[in-house]
Amino acid sequence: MKIFRNFTILICVLFFSQLARGQNVSEPRITIHLDSARFNDFVKDVERQTGYFFYYDAARFDSLTIDLDVKDQTIRTVLDQVFRGSDFTYALDAGKRVYITEGQKIITQLQPGLFNPNSSDASEPVAYVGPDNEAQEKLLSTAESKVHEIGVKRYKIPPGNSTITGYVRSAITGEPVIGAAVFIEKPSIGITTDALGFYALTIPRGKQRLKIKSFGMRETQRQVILYSDGKLDIEMRESVIALKEVSVKAGMDKNVVSTDMGQVKLTIKNLKQVPTVFGETDLLRTILTLPGVKSVGENSTGLNVRGGSTDQNLILFNDAVIYNPSHLFGFFSAFNPDVLKDVELYKSTIPSKYGGRLSSVLDINSRDGNKKKFVASGGIGLVTGRLTVEGPIIKDKTSFILGGRSTYSNWILKRLDDNKYNKSAANFYDLNLQISHEINQKNSILVTAYMSKDRFRLFGDTTYSYQNQLGAIKWKHTFNSRLYSEFTATHSQYKYHTESQGLPLNAFDLKFDINQSQFKADFNYVLHPKHTLNFGLSSVYYKLHPGSFTPRGEQSLVIPEQLQQEQALESALYLEDKFEVSPRLSINAGLRYSFYQYLGPRTVNKYVTGYPIDKIYEDGTQTYASGKKIKGYGGPEYRLSMRYTIYDNLALKVSYNTLRQYIHLLTNTMTVSPTDIWKLSDQFIKPQTGDQLSVGLYKNLRGNKVEVSLEGYYKKIHNFLDYKGGDSLIMNPRIEAAVLGTQGKAYGVELMVKKMTGKLNGWIGYTYSRTLLRALDRESPDAPNKGNYYPSNYDKPHDFTMITNYRFTHRISLSFNFTYSTGRPYTPPIGKYIIDGAERVYYADRNQYRIPDYYRADLAVNIEGNHRVKKLAHSSWTLAVYNLLGRKNPSSVYFQTVNGQVNGYQLSIFGRPIPTITYNFRF
Repeated sequence: MKIFRNFTILICVLFFSQLARGQNVSEPRITIHLDSARFNDFVKDVERQTGYFFYYDAARFDSLTIDLDVKDQTIRTVLDQVFRGSDFTYALDAGKRVYITEGQKIITQLQPGLFNPNSSDASEPVAYVGPDNEAQEKLLSTAESKVHEIGVKRYKIPPGNSTITGYVRSAITGEPVIGAAVFIEKPSIGITTDALGFYALTIPRGKQRLKIKSFGMRETQRQVILYSDGKLDIEMRESVIALKEVSVKAGMDKNVVSTDMGQVKLTIKNLKQVPTVFGETDLLRTILTLPGVKSVGENSTGLNVRGGSTDQNLILFNDAVIYNPSHLFGFFSAFNPDVLKDVELYKSTIPSKYGGRLSSVLDINSRDGNKKKFVASGGIGLVTGRLTVEGPIIKDKTSFILGGRSTYSNWILKRLDDNKYNKSAANFYDLNLQISHEINQKNSILVTAYMSKDRFRLFGDTTYSYQNQLGAIKWKHTFNSRLYSEFTATHSQYKYHTESQGLPLNAFDLKFDINQSQFKADFNYVLHPKHTLNFGLSSVYYKLHPGSFTPRGEQSLVIPEQLQQEQALESALYLEDKFEVSPRLSINAGLRYSFYQYLGPRTVNKYVTGYPIDKIYEDGTQTYASGKKIKGYGGPEYRLSMRYTIYDNLALKVSYNTLRQYIHLLTNTMTVSPTDIWKLSDQFIKPQTGDQLSVGLYKNLRGNKVEVSLEGYYKKIHNFLDYKGGDSLIMNPRIEAAVLGTQGKAYGVELMVKKMTGKLNGWIGYTYSRTLLRALDRESPDAPNKGNYYPSNYDKPHDFTMITNYRFTHRISLSFNFTYSTGRPYTPPIGKYIIDGAERVYYADRNQYRIPDYYRADLAVNIEGNHRVKKLAHSSWTLAVYNLLGRKNPSSVYFQTVNGQVNGYQLSIFGRPIPTITYNFRF
């Protein structure tokens, strides 16, 4: 037995020796000659010759150079020679994977459940560290050093493509990183994350190196083996900006490669670079510096986009509609800068999921709140103060952000010499709350609440107040790696209140409110790597109280009056396909179908058929029961955009949109006013419709660091409402008789040059545009300008803006902007005439004269504290001068009759330089 046992051992030793020798013979041989080569070049050469795949932390090897001259050697021999005398070690496994570490020894083994077809598709590392110690735990936590196996693991990977989905979040705050580029280089396939940081990338199966880049974040990568569809969440860290120019390549060519036109995205960092009137970061003031976006006055935050009126912009805050986006007579926007994450403006290519407005969509998103730790931030300026608190409710799962802002501007008014002003009062506040909760990897919920209120009294005893309230809840659900969805419910309310109590006999209350409730479901389906479908539905319920006029106090003799409420239902379905025909040609085609019902209960006026809508032609009334359809409208809306790459970094884009709008803003003032009235389309007032064709050239320069775009557009507008001369729009029970249906055309050219990286950054924009209107009934005696085209109130042909920021050091930067625009139109009195013994003023054709041109320069210095990470509080100062040249830009022109003489006056809001200082802090 002993002889047999020794013989058996001998046979086994010989067998395994021959087996090992056979394995050595089968190992691939390497021939390399390198002279001071980068480690990355060495890796690529070895991978090409052997079929092995390397896994390592690229940052640890960026300074390592290789001098090597070997011929017909094994991979182990080569690696021994390369790492001899260094702290680097390597390990190989049976799957032809090479793990390289510094100061650590990796033990390779099969991961438990490797061949279990029911194993989770969650990514896990296949490299395990040996003895436990702090350095090895740190290595395990370094996601770039892990190999992530995605999908159902199997011995042999089948050919073809699979999809990786997941979220890209900040490693510091846990908030989503929007617009991050997730891609592989060979073949070149990539995608950007959406508003929730979600991505779905379809790439070939097998070993891949996933790269992730985003402006302002440190570049990272993930080494993956893709077996089938699966999930991979990614965390990124903020980058420290160096004094030298920083190049972030990923996503910077989006200006050229995407099908988007007239789309501008700004982050809170961009917004903070623009000097504003009272030193506080202002979202809408920054938007007004973009080509194609204007306002009618210096004290207005109403947006006129490509010839559209202020009501033709869909302004969304976390998907809920904001009806009045301004504070304090338009000097401030309604959005607290400390809670904002980014804003996106669409003015050419409007995605099919948006509808209900003709000119633009302004999509504003707030931050989710820090999921890692509690943070407080705020600022103190001359007239406003703000404070924001955020932090985790459940660490890494649930977070909140609560922000508040208020004004103490009354102290300035009380110090003015003029008695008319020092007895005035003006104040506002706004509150934001957002809660974000991740239920699991496939479900997350976002809850938003917002409230703002303004109250002011000027010159007299009349007090004006208005407020916005909104709430939203969003549920995001991932069905699988190809299909995900968002279900959103929102409610918005806007109301104003005017009260007068100076004379008890005439004291009154005037109120108005509009309520909007909406539900929508949006889906994204990756049909094919070249086809991504977006589809969904939405429904909006409107309820308006057009006005109530009631006595205030027991002594008031005011006769109470209340207009009938209005209600309507607007619904829509949409489907959109993003189709990459070839590397040079991409098409985005969408169809949206909207339908609208104007509902009872309501008693409506009837007019004699064939005659103008006027009180003298009334022909009784008709009553509709609650929920009964009074009038219905609907129709298709086409969305089409195309990009053709002429050659690298130069693209031609074309887009065509048709849109419908069922709600109207009735106003005869030049700016957004708290007493403006919203009106639903009914049997007399038809929906507004518009068609827009845009053509543009997009070019990137200096390695995608400079973006240049030139766009031309032509737009037709139908059923736009203008007002009849002499008619009142407030508390008018026959509002259909006080408005005038018009058609319009707008056309223009927009040039923009933008550089967002480096010590010197900013943008320059120039716009030439015209907006002309004329009455639908050109023969009507109420038709302005004898039925011919006349300029709209916001027609300003030339507009030039320059926004620049220069960073001297990490802590000190200088911001400067300059704005020029043509003066807006106005209608002056040109004579007098007498009718029935009464003297009346005769006015020129509508909007045939212009106020003087507008130009303004602003300057700001931003001083930050030191950038030490471990610090109790971080702070900064902003010193700014608004209207540096002290120009008295006329905001409007008005006329008064004094002693029988008609005199004209120019009103300037800021006729001198306005210095400001703001202190910002963050704990």
